[in-house]
Amino acid sequence: MKKRTKEILSNLLYFGGVIGVALLIITFVGQRINVDGSSMEPMLMDGDNLIVDKLTYRFREPRRFDVIVFPVRYDDNRRYIKRIIALPGETVQIDETGTIYINGEVLEEHYGSETIRPDTIGLAAQPVTLGEGEYFVLGDNRNHSSDSRIGIVGNIRREDIIGRAWVRIWPFNRLGWIPNQ
Repeated sequence: MKKRTKEILSNLLYFGGVIGVALLIITFVGQRINVDGSSMEPMLMDGDNLIVDKLTYRFREPRRFDVIVFPVRYDDNRRYIKRIIALPGETVQIDETGTIYINGEVLEEHYGSETIRPDTIGLAAQPVTLGEGEYFVLGDNRNHSSDSRIGIVGNIRREDIIGRAWVRIWPFNRLGWIPNQ
C-alpha cells in the first residue's frame, strides 16, 4: 500500500512538473498560433500554424518589417498578425497613389502584395505621428487587411505585442522560418 501511494505521488509530481514547464514555455518563450484570414498573403496563408517567439522582445525592441502578433482590442480571444511599418516617434502617411512615407521619405519595401487603393488608405491619408512605444502595422495583402489604417486597430502599443512570428509548422509543405527584416 505504501509503495502504491509513493508511486501515485511520484507520478503526480512528474505530471505537475511537465505541466509547469509547458506553462512556462507558453508564457515566456513561445506559443502556437493559427493564421485566420488572408491579410498577410502571400507570405502567410489562412490556416497556417506558426510558433510565436515571445522571448526576443525581452532583449530588444521590435524592428521595422518584423511580423508581430497582438490581440484584437475588443476580443481577447483573437489575435492579429501584421508587419511593422513605422516605429515610435516616426510619422507615417500614405498618399493617393498608395505610396507609403515615413518622416516624409518614401518607404522602400517589397512586402506589400499590391498597391494600396485610395479607398483603403484610411487614417494614414493624414500624417500619423507615433508616440513613445507605438508602432504602425500593415498586412502584406494591403487592400484586404484590418490594420493601423483603421480606427479599431490603430497604433499598436509596445506592451500589447505578444511576440514575433518565428516559424511556420503547418502545413508541412510550407514549413520554415518567417522572414522578418
